[in-house]
Amino acid sequence: MKVGLISLGCPKNLVDSEVMLGLTEQAGHTITPDASEAEVLVVNTCAFIDRAKQESVDAILEMAALKKTGACQRLVVTGCLAERYRDELREQIPEIDAVLGTGEVPGILAAIAPHAPSAPLAPGTVPLTLYRGDSPRRHQPLGSRTELPTYLYDASTPRRLATPRHYAYVKVAEGCDYKCAFCIIPRLRGHYRSRSADEIVREAQGLSGRGVKELLLISQDTTFYGNDLGERGALGRLLRRLNAVDGLEWIRLLYLYPTTIDADMLEAMADCEKVCKYIDLPLQHASDAVLKRMRRPGTRRSYEQLLDRIRTRIPGVALRTTFIVGFPGETDSDFDALTKFVEQVGFDHVGVFTYSHEEGTAAGEFVDDVPAGVKRKRRDRLMARQAEIVATAQQARVGQRVRVVVDGPSTEHDLVLHGRLSSQAPDIDPMVYLTECDPSAYATGQFLDVEIVGARGYDLLVRPA
Repeated sequence: MKVGLISLGCPKNLVDSEVMLGLTEQAGHTITPDASEAEVLVVNTCAFIDRAKQESVDAILEMAALKKTGACQRLVVTGCLAERYRDELREQIPEIDAVLGTGEVPGILAAIAPHAPSAPLAPGTVPLTLYRGDSPRRHQPLGSRTELPTYLYDASTPRRLATPRHYAYVKVAEGCDYKCAFCIIPRLRGHYRSRSADEIVREAQGLSGRGVKELLLISQDTTFYGNDLGERGALGRLLRRLNAVDGLEWIRLLYLYPTTIDADMLEAMADCEKVCKYIDLPLQHASDAVLKRMRRPGTRRSYEQLLDRIRTRIPGVALRTTFIVGFPGETDSDFDALTKFVEQVGFDHVGVFTYSHEEGTAAGEFVDDVPAGVKRKRRDRLMARQAEIVATAQQARVGQRVRVVVDGPSTEHDLVLHGRLSSQAPDIDPMVYLTECDPSAYATGQFLDVEIVGARGYDLLVRPA
């Protein structure tokens, strides 16, 4: 069969997609990037916030239309939206032939085979609002589920990488045990479960052998790694082992939790030359009152102390964070506190999201009392202030010599390449543009020394040193 897959959502979802593609290819099926010629279409969905659900539903409906007019014989829906709303998806989109939740990744082979029965429905009916151009119906409470996902892939699981060949994501764990008021992920992904360090190192060695130069370690809380197994300091030990893997150039940590960053991890990051001095730390807010309602551990003061400790141990570290504005009960005073915190800390990268009122979360029971327009204005104000902070910092970097990885030709100009510093993660952070050079002289995935010659917004302009 010719199989096409659309992957939506976060890098954690992307790894699931890569595993499904690997299993599919290993079974003898052909992977096609052209949806119109695919005999089986798979949509791996996201359901974190309303916008992600809308994007997922739109993609499913688009593929359902192709099933009526193209080569498609089967439509399979997987991932978080399937885990959350499997029954109503089958009911409201009859073109769907199989639905696989987050813990049913290995079931992809039975789902795509034309002779296979449809995946069984899990107990409990979970409502979904589908958008077909009409006004959305009011969300109903999320139905109860009797089982949580337990699936965890290992180093022997086949993967077909969907990233450029020089970098790859590696899940060090799956699931989450936190009870953040705004988040549905623990119910969609199950309890936190770490992979063994031996398995992760074997996977890293295999990826390096395939040409991967940059490893991005991910999970819902990467710094909690090993704690569920009673292995304190496990992440620091893992980083030291990965640092010794031949062929790797950069090792990057994403999704770190403010209360699980320990001294062992910081020591390993400081000591290991391949580990990027980069901290991705979603803080979500800086008002103590909002943090308490969000059910987030810590306070503004404890966050300030943590950031000071990080910067002291790892001079020059790049700090990335995300915030949610418009959470129920957030006042102008709360937002001002957040803005002052951003000004005080001087983060390298900041992402700001407007609060999405989600059924099935603790916050879903709150009154969503911050108007949508106010949420957007607060997001825009905070991002504008961050842009000013970054612009000043970028100008101060002109003249520095730094190392970059080439990610490929720029889409903006034939004579320009784009790449990243060690302080920039793919897709989520700004990039550098390599100018004043012959693009044909540099290969994608190549590392080289450059000089920063200017800034353009969040991005930097560099030339070969």
